Amino acid sequence: MKLHTIGFTKKSAEKFFGLLKEAGVTTLVDVRLNNVSQLSGFAKRDDLKYFLGEICGAQYAHRIDLAPTHDMLDDYKKRRVDWATYEEQFVELIKNRRIEDTVPRELLDNAVLLCSEPTAHHCHRRLVAEHLAQQWGDVTVSHLT
Repeated sequence: MKLHTIGFTKKSAEKFFGLLKEAGVTTLVDVRLNNVSQLSGFAKRDDLKYFLGEICGAQYAHRIDLAPTHDMLDDYKKRRVDWATYEEQFVELIKNRRIEDTVPRELLDNAVLLCSEPTAHHCHRRLVAEHLAQQWGDVTVSHLT
């Protein structure tokens, strides 16, 4: 099973959709808490659905259960907690949510997890992908950059 991750920040639409096409993803799974922000540009929910279908022949799904809580994200963005603390809290959250049991494997097969961060290093999409790979055991994760 292949699972990719990508962030849209610091990427042009051409680069972003080119990476998705090159990887051959069939579904984009949006793991953002807010998928309609004006700051998202081409990655706002409705625009993204349209572009994915037209450019990549891919489907769109939004999984709020793979996003941090509003309070967790707010604490990290406002620097009330550091990355290590945020990471620990988020991993505990997805363990408690039992995402490995609630997210259909077929949804994530050859899918890409989307968030806004330009790289996966300090992004919860990486933590989701790593957790599922560890739990499911047969997942290859790649970060599209």
